[in-house]
Amino acid sequence: MKHLPILMAISITIAFPLSATAQSDSAVKVMPELTVIASSVARSYPGAQDAAQLLNGTPGYQVAAGGAVSGLPVANGFADDRLKIRIDGMEITSACANHMNAPLSYIDPQQVQRIVLLAGVPPVSSGGDSIGGVIEVQSNAPVFAQPGEGRLVSGSFALSGRSVNRSVSTSVAANTATESLSVGYSGAYARSRSYKDGNGDKVLGSMAESINQAIVLAARGQGQQLTLRAGVQHIPYQGFPNQYMDMTDNHGQFANLAYQGTLGWGMLEARAYWQQTDHEMGFFSSERPGTMPMVTRGRNTGYALKASVPLAAGELRLGQELHAFRLDDYWPAVPGSMMMGPRTYLNINGGKRDRAVLFGELASRLDARWSTVVGVRAESVRMDTGQVQSYGTGMMNMADSAAAAAFNARSHKQRDTNLDAAAQASLVPDASSSYEFALARKVRSPNLYERYSWGRGTMAMTMTNWFGDGNGYVGNIDLKPETAYTAAFTADWHGGEQGQDGWFVRLNPYYSRVNDYIDVNVLASFNPYMQMAARGNLLQFANHDAKLYGLNLSWQLPLSASARWGRLGVSGTAAYTRGKRQDGGDLYRMMPLNALFALEHQLGAWSNRLELKAVAAKTTVDARRLELETGGYALVNLRSSVALGKQASVSFGVSNLFNRAYADPLGGVYLSRLATQGGALQSLPAEGRSVDLGLQLQF
Repeated sequence: MKHLPILMAISITIAFPLSATAQSDSAVKVMPELTVIASSVARSYPGAQDAAQLLNGTPGYQVAAGGAVSGLPVANGFADDRLKIRIDGMEITSACANHMNAPLSYIDPQQVQRIVLLAGVPPVSSGGDSIGGVIEVQSNAPVFAQPGEGRLVSGSFALSGRSVNRSVSTSVAANTATESLSVGYSGAYARSRSYKDGNGDKVLGSMAESINQAIVLAARGQGQQLTLRAGVQHIPYQGFPNQYMDMTDNHGQFANLAYQGTLGWGMLEARAYWQQTDHEMGFFSSERPGTMPMVTRGRNTGYALKASVPLAAGELRLGQELHAFRLDDYWPAVPGSMMMGPRTYLNINGGKRDRAVLFGELASRLDARWSTVVGVRAESVRMDTGQVQSYGTGMMNMADSAAAAAFNARSHKQRDTNLDAAAQASLVPDASSSYEFALARKVRSPNLYERYSWGRGTMAMTMTNWFGDGNGYVGNIDLKPETAYTAAFTADWHGGEQGQDGWFVRLNPYYSRVNDYIDVNVLASFNPYMQMAARGNLLQFANHDAKLYGLNLSWQLPLSASARWGRLGVSGTAAYTRGKRQDGGDLYRMMPLNALFALEHQLGAWSNRLELKAVAAKTTVDARRLELETGGYALVNLRSSVALGKQASVSFGVSNLFNRAYADPLGGVYLSRLATQGGALQSLPAEGRSVDLGLQLQF
């Protein structure tokens, strides 16, 4: 399967979009894109600090634990960089060897108006350089006055909190506008302490604080709109209990200029953006003391052009994009340290990753029942980096000194030419059913750390790890791009009225064969923090063929409706995912069988929801990464909200009602405990019971 014929390459793509289709408690819209594949009501709990949590409840979607505002999204077993994440059309790259500043950490949940998950392989017009799907985030849209309304002034305020980590989240938004001009501001602040698990024990080093501010200026007229967004983010600190380091500072700035216009021949969309990150790692808390500064500077710049031309029976979409990423990652010397000095350690020196893109896509309606989307996307990815150096040349730095010399002695330039292709067909035979069929070819080139991290000393290798597994990693300049071939099918049976009054069942099986999947080879073993009872592996990124397959299921069934007692119904989701290497062994961080059952009630302004989340034991684990098994568990959550007129609403909830002590299968290992208390590696404990409160005001 290394070289499929061109005809096959053109005819395959799009693992069906796995979209969420409803509105969350915080008024964030989780919307379908193009077609609904396997959807559910995705709800965020009051006080959610992490935008990645907004898609919770979507079958096949999970969040791998990181910091409180920096979880890594996972869809159908594909995680992190294997998903393309765009915020208002901007591509943001993690500028950190531990991916602490993941793309979704740059926007607060209260600033999100709409979030879309296209799992598997999306249409080529939605993005490339990914093999697992696309997450598209839109922040609050510009507000314009209605014709004849005069000047419009509006705004909102939200306040929420959670008891499990004593978190407080607040946000404010204000807008003033005429029919053609709009000015808006949004700001959000969140702070949390270290959370407690189901046994009442503090999970060390899990606190965080974040501040996000943005302005939006927009002008429109005669079918055209120009929008400028700019903003800043500051995370003064964020603990990562499953990493060897914590975040001690993160500053982000961005500017994003977008144009959309309806012209005589069709629609034109254009965008240019700039985003910069100044990031520091180290230690800041008595819960995990230490000294080791690490500094990262990252910059994303890019533009995108897209033209949509209506045809007699469909639409032609053509586009061109450019994205450039620059990275400097260096570790200042620690005065007086024989290991971390006397020089600055240059990890990534002048890293470059540039992508140039062309795509074409044709959406057609063949007749009243059949429609298709077919597209091709070509990308050129160029990567390079400069010379590196170790801390020093002494005995304690011998492994890194030799590795730096070997790295500097060879060429670093790499160029990949990647081809994506997409073909999707939708059949609507009657009013109560629809079916979708898709094949996919998607390609992702390695990131800068996968290719260019070079240190071979144990300490240096453990500083590159966004997997939360306690192991150490080194890059591989000769890595090939990952190429995924995906087949998927979705059946949707439904009846009754649309929305809450209707019933549906959606079934979505999928299968992906990935050539040159970037996994690992084991180089050696070590004892984390020199604890003899703890064991880790030193790993090198390497290409291995793999396969991922699974099944997503979602349903909704109204039970009763009356003016006196309100509406009562049940809904739920279930998901199963497996990932295996072709040469044997399981892939890392595959979620075991899980299901969510909900009983929902609505009476006037009151909405209530009782949830049961059940997760099977995780026994299929990645032996190369020494992944720990986790036990099965069941959680009960309560949610309730009431609208106090049109201007106010109050929400209340209890998460993990019975205070169950458990470990999230995607949580990784509890390194902050090992560092301070010793012993053996344990799975990271999950949150215990939490009382969650929220207030929202509109004016």
